[in-house]
Amino acid sequence: MIDTLLVLNTGSSSLKFQVFREENLEVLLRGKITGIGTDPRLRADLPGGKKTETALPDDTDHDAALRAVVDLMSAHSENWHTLAVVHRVVHGGQEFTEPVVVTPDVMRRLEALIPLAPLHQPHNLAGIAASAKLAGDAQDIACFDTAFHAGHDDLISSFALPSDLRGKGIRRYGFHGLSYEWISGVLAEKHPDLHRGRVVVGHLGNGASLCAMKGGVSIDTTMSMTALDGLPMGTRSGSIDPGAVIYMLHDLGLGAENIQETLYEQSGLKGLSGMTSDVEQLLASNDENAAFALDYFALKAAQFAAVMAVSMGGIDGIIFTGGIGEHAAPVRQAILDRLRFLGDFKVLVIPTNEERVMATHAKRILRKP
Repeated sequence: MIDTLLVLNTGSSSLKFQVFREENLEVLLRGKITGIGTDPRLRADLPGGKKTETALPDDTDHDAALRAVVDLMSAHSENWHTLAVVHRVVHGGQEFTEPVVVTPDVMRRLEALIPLAPLHQPHNLAGIAASAKLAGDAQDIACFDTAFHAGHDDLISSFALPSDLRGKGIRRYGFHGLSYEWISGVLAEKHPDLHRGRVVVGHLGNGASLCAMKGGVSIDTTMSMTALDGLPMGTRSGSIDPGAVIYMLHDLGLGAENIQETLYEQSGLKGLSGMTSDVEQLLASNDENAAFALDYFALKAAQFAAVMAVSMGGIDGIIFTGGIGEHAAPVRQAILDRLRFLGDFKVLVIPTNEERVMATHAKRILRKP
């Protein structure tokens, strides 16, 4: 019998998964289901180096997607026993600053946070609900993207609002914490001088943020109460004047749902270019709007990196990770060119591994006496 951990990252139309051997965190199986609700397909790297790709029924929902993963595990396992299903949960609020075993009470408290992450939290919780029905006696463990930033000073985490509103949870939380936690660990192991110093880490992908990290600890970050703030992203606007939202609501007559759809799904690189959020396509395009979108992204990333440097009192290095950060060299260079005035600093590209961070947390929880 091989004890395993199933790590899930559930999105609105996708389900990423990895199976780890609990003993040494060897990856036994990994894959992704895309197109949930439209054209669902399962792609996976199987034991022995084989790959598979399968079309799933059109009516596949999150329950059915997880069932397909469990069936895949059963078909290719070597007598695996799932000890825990580990879930990425975007928002833990002020309460959840460490990974937790999910209980009915924890689920109720996580559901109360849905308004803070309306396009992420419901799908994360749907994955937990599905695994509770399908994964037998396995424990559900939640790991939070906000937790790495939980120790921020009040000067960093506060908005300039009346105390009664601040007391209702309107504050800066920060996200991509699992990715930043991985980068902190890699720096501690392979680049101890940088780990002890002041680094700006850029998790740049379809979702994008920066983290000011000093001594391996998060000091500041660009996302705030929701995953909409800060840098422009693939389809999200990033920071925008709150007055513009009021104007859209009151003067342009756009409803709240329409504004939410615009800011989350139709803005960012997609909105600026009028084409796509895919950076590879934008880099290959000769359209001036594509170039404008990339220039805007690089400018804002550099501006916010300077803000992060102020929060730390200087900068010793910049780390790039995420899809854009790891693979779009022209975008990296455009950001760095705008930061040369800060003087000399080291630059590294480090692939992130959120799933392994989650598996590590789960192993620690399971082995607690």
